[in-house]
Amino acid sequence: MSASAPHPVESSIHPAHPAPVGVPKKEKPAKKDKGGDASKVPLELSPPPSYIDHRIQMFDKLKAEYDEFVKNQPRQEISITLPDGSERKGTSWQTSPLDVAKEISKSLADRVVIAKVDGELWDLERPLEASSKLELLDFEHPEGKKVFWHSSAHVLGEASEKHYGCNLCLGPPTDDGFFYEMAIDERAVTPADYPNLETLAKNAVKEKQKFERLIMSKEDLLKMFEYNKYKKHFIETKVPDGTSTTVYRCGPMIDLCLGPHIPNTGKIKAFMVTKSSASYWLNDASQDSLQRIYGISFPDAKQLTEYKAFLAEAAKRDHRKIGKEQELFFHHDLSPGSTFFLPHGARIYNTLVSLMKEEYHKRGYQEVISPNMYNSKLWQTSGHWVHLLTSPLHAGRLLTPFTFLQQHYKDDMFTLSVDKEEFALKPMNCPGHCLIFDARDRSYKELPIRMAEFGVIHRNEASGALSGLTRVRRFVQDDTHVFCMPSQIESEIEALFDFLERIYGLFGFEFRLTLSTRPDTFLGKIETWDAAEKQLSNVLERFHPGKWSINPGDGAFYGPKIDITIKDALGRSHQCATIQLDFQLPEQFKLKYRGPDAHDDPEVVHRPVMIHRAILGSLERFIGIITEHTGGKWPFWLSPRQVLVVPVAVPYKDYASEVAQKLLDAGLFVDVDNGADTLPKKIRNGEIAQYNFILVVGQEELDGRSVNVRNRDDVGTKAKGEMIPLDEVVQKFVELKTERRLQNKI
Repeated sequence: MSASAPHPVESSIHPAHPAPVGVPKKEKPAKKDKGGDASKVPLELSPPPSYIDHRIQMFDKLKAEYDEFVKNQPRQEISITLPDGSERKGTSWQTSPLDVAKEISKSLADRVVIAKVDGELWDLERPLEASSKLELLDFEHPEGKKVFWHSSAHVLGEASEKHYGCNLCLGPPTDDGFFYEMAIDERAVTPADYPNLETLAKNAVKEKQKFERLIMSKEDLLKMFEYNKYKKHFIETKVPDGTSTTVYRCGPMIDLCLGPHIPNTGKIKAFMVTKSSASYWLNDASQDSLQRIYGISFPDAKQLTEYKAFLAEAAKRDHRKIGKEQELFFHHDLSPGSTFFLPHGARIYNTLVSLMKEEYHKRGYQEVISPNMYNSKLWQTSGHWVHLLTSPLHAGRLLTPFTFLQQHYKDDMFTLSVDKEEFALKPMNCPGHCLIFDARDRSYKELPIRMAEFGVIHRNEASGALSGLTRVRRFVQDDTHVFCMPSQIESEIEALFDFLERIYGLFGFEFRLTLSTRPDTFLGKIETWDAAEKQLSNVLERFHPGKWSINPGDGAFYGPKIDITIKDALGRSHQCATIQLDFQLPEQFKLKYRGPDAHDDPEVVHRPVMIHRAILGSLERFIGIITEHTGGKWPFWLSPRQVLVVPVAVPYKDYASEVAQKLLDAGLFVDVDNGADTLPKKIRNGEIAQYNFILVVGQEELDGRSVNVRNRDDVGTKAKGEMIPLDEVVQKFVELKTERRLQNKI
């Protein structure tokens, strides 16, 4: 539901589209391979594409003019303030951030990849124009990493132009590297191409090609990229007439780009092509079929070695692999993007739902059930179908606010005709909850109303984007909507933070908070947005002082939001939870309640504020995340296979069954292996299946009404575990489950 703003370091002025996985069904460019054996294709095209020389000639001419402009700027003494408050002197239009870094230390100058000048990302070698505040960022800084990978995408683009003679489209950084999207005539990218691309990239690195920035007019941009219809589309639609934007050059590669970039390609010490896939131009299946090449890079070769080890571990933890091995879930072509949960997977699913329902009961939530299908009039009212958006920001400058029609969510819905009217399966629960709130008169004495629903949601994701549990079409959210008075907002947000800490703590997740503010296109008044953002900032600073950040322009179209990002066992970040403040939907649905002033004037009504909240988010996606987080070694309380009972021989089968029944009666998930396998084989099967505990019973255990306990996570119990009375074991297992402890220990 959120409207995403372009990241300041994307490789074009168009936002990056989500990268689809696999090949879309409409068109499969991978089959149009007329280039023969990729290993026989030359490293570089000869002659090179003519557009390379055309671009360079234009660039050199305009760059000379720009350099002359810079040369003629007046030089004045400026003050440069560093984060620690210290000041250094410099000269305007001459001193660069890199000069300052060199003054501090050579090691800093070698390590830093980008600068921030008065909060704006800035090329290290770009001269400062006035007195300013300066930050120097290295690769370990999130923004430094984005810039480094963005620059690496340009190197990949250079290699692709030399190798394929392609038309480049866009090449942004991603959360785990970068990609470049391109149109290639009569040839598909294959893994056999990767060594050639890496060789060309490494050649560019050896040359230490300088990244050069140049401001160009729209007219000149259209001339420079006249050969490339994709770049022309960006220029024509994103650069207003009479204005300009920037290009960047490294070696023969010149690209439409906002920048900024690392100083030169020599900063890249390790470069690897990781995969390729098909995509569609503008992420639209009716447009041209394109190809994407993905990569990763680092400023230290050791980091690439570590990354390869990370990939190997991630492959072991892949939730699709574990889901198959442990018989948890599967997907089928007859219902793409919809998960079939098998009995053991359903145990995990239901345990999560039970956890949330238990917390709802403690925290004053009321569960509701709303329809799956609605008339399109509902979505028209909510603004998800077609709505008027206000945008005060256009083409980089503030203008008089204007409105325009925009389809926002309709294309992502499954629609159908019913009685000659258009209906749709719901892609979210919030409009239905507005109808529930409005079903009768409301009083301020009822507020806050905390409305919760595990509703089935459908979103029409592109077929090529579907991936295991993490990208599906049918899913369930732990969705809640809080209807409250403006005076209750901060206390409700505080309560949600407590809820977050409780749930994420059970899984050992650390989380990070980001406040996403008003996007370029939004509903409502700026004053309302400013007030809402201020309230969220107050709560964040009070409860997590200095531990939250701002993501400007990435709020939902109806209100600001707090995005909560968790970090898993491999250090990967995932956004599951969100807290969104919404003044707009109550206005759209004319929701109202009677305030304490109603006895003076019965006609006086007030609008509630709506808080959208999810903690697990999509249950399907969350299960995928925790599967990989745990590596399939589930904590006891969540485990679908908690206990396996194994008799040492045939005479003890009855006692094994008795033990299992007692554990079942206590509400535990238990199996008994009374099969024909040997004892070592049964124990090994239990270990492979990831049972938390294996209870071995024989004559000694039968005589003592006890069990021999082997702990999955305790190597010392693998040979022969501790013998514990049966009743005591049952009690300890129940306590372990009830307390939801992470450690697998009784």
